Amino acid sequence: MPRLLVVSLNYKTAEMTLRSVRAALKAMEGLDAELVIVDNASGDGSAERIEEALAQGPWAQAAPVRLIRSTTNGGFGAGNNIGIRAGLSDGSAPDYVYLLNSDAFPAPDAIARLLDHLEAHPEAGFAGSYIHGEEGDAHVTAFRFPSVWSELEGSVRFGPVSRVLGHRSVPIGVPEQTSRVDWLAGASIMMRQSVLDQIGLFDETFFLYFEETDLCLRAARAGHETHYVRDSEVAHIGSVSTGMKKWARIPSFWLDSRWHYFSKNHGRAYAALATVMHAVGGGLWRMRVLVQRKTPADPPHFLRDLLVHDGKALLRPLPGVRQMAVPKRTPDTQEVRVE
Repeated sequence: MPRLLVVSLNYKTAEMTLRSVRAALKAMEGLDAELVIVDNASGDGSAERIEEALAQGPWAQAAPVRLIRSTTNGGFGAGNNIGIRAGLSDGSAPDYVYLLNSDAFPAPDAIARLLDHLEAHPEAGFAGSYIHGEEGDAHVTAFRFPSVWSELEGSVRFGPVSRVLGHRSVPIGVPEQTSRVDWLAGASIMMRQSVLDQIGLFDETFFLYFEETDLCLRAARAGHETHYVRDSEVAHIGSVSTGMKKWARIPSFWLDSRWHYFSKNHGRAYAALATVMHAVGGGLWRMRVLVQRKTPADPPHFLRDLLVHDGKALLRPLPGVRQMAVPKRTPDTQEVRVE
């Protein structure tokens, strides 16, 4: 039976994380699996609350559970990397790694279905779930890779343009059946350890956003597919840790991640062209907002912030790339085991 490591990343959502972990442990029954919770330097007592809960309940009946405390918050990718590098409790590497958001709740068979799919499809390096809200509303989590054309299509918001460039649009919608996609949101995604060994873990230059896109692109370039598995179902609240739904202005880390994705994977000239295309589409959209009195769709000052940010980024010297290979057990983490 393949060995599986489940990673749950917590940031200031202790009770939500514990609820998610309970659902995950139920879905892990019958599997050769372990679960590791990584507290991403919450600093609000979350780690202590989780540790206390793990000590009180029969958490390890379905699978061994560990808590790792990180003393620094390096973002989504860095936090998950800590859990992945920790490996299994005996020091060995698993066959598969499953990432589950702290605000996501897998159905009892959701994890097994992803595992079975990857076992049956060696061409797939990654597999992700059908995600829905707690009321059953489907979430869009399957996407195409971003491009200069998707920047134009997404920013102009004009039907005739979308009909011509629809095949370039980043959101695919909600596939009705299991299918190959470019990339998946990381709320519920399973990955082959052998693929991670080949392409590396998350690029920790990304603090939040675009890290899954980058990882799936690296996998695709190495010849590994990403599959959307329709019969693996996971309920997801969304944006609990990031606060995205309450953004009054686009944060700098989103702009940093977008620029890094384009410049790293396609070059700075391409990244600059992507920004120009977004500005063209965004400018046309804003004209329609004024003339047709449409409701603005972007956060305040978004286009200006994007142009200023990317203009400065284009003029900066090329940054160094953060090293991805670090010791498996780093000195900035503390581990608590419940077995």
